[in-house]
Amino acid sequence: MATYPQRVRDNILPLSVGETLPEAFEEWSFTDRTIDHEHATETCELCNQEELRYHFEIKNALTQSCLWVGSQCILKFNLSVFEQGRKLSASDAKKKLDRLMQKMRLEACIRALDRPASSEENPILSNALAFYRTNKYLTPKFAFVVLWRLREHNIDHSPSFFKISLKKEKYKKDLREMQTSRVHILWPALTSAQRQIAESMGHTAPVQS
Repeated sequence: MATYPQRVRDNILPLSVGETLPEAFEEWSFTDRTIDHEHATETCELCNQEELRYHFEIKNALTQSCLWVGSQCILKFNLSVFEQGRKLSASDAKKKLDRLMQKMRLEACIRALDRPASSEENPILSNALAFYRTNKYLTPKFAFVVLWRLREHNIDHSPSFFKISLKKEKYKKDLREMQTSRVHILWPALTSAQRQIAESMGHTAPVQS
């Protein structure tokens, strides 16, 4: 069975001009193309790691060959990652790849919510998703519906995906009048300042289990 370094050599050197790994790696860069397979079923075409959910495309500038790889290989082998024509440092490259993964998770999360939204007779969830797509934030009432449905349908998500606005007096009024049990659904998505506002309205923080 081939070792990890041998697998990497076997996969990248035939597609590169350089004859050593360091030379070859200089030829490859991230193309900004990504795929979310939504399930961890794919394989990295560079190191053969299995059970990947996200694929990132890398391309050789000299041979025009492409591979679909995991983000960790891009970082591990210091493959070039660019932002507006500028090559990023290792730390900034990681931040960019992390942002792209979060974006893919968010988009998958919304796609997953579209299915129950279209099948339910109550239009509230559909209205909440339409509002989010237009405004890129949610009102407290819409946020409760979205986060509740995500939990009910066991959909992969991070509460931080959904920004909640309290800028309008109506939004503050809605939060003030909301049942505290519902505010607890919102709590992980609220900023620290918004949590203080909620507490000043008489709501309590959820008990940590």
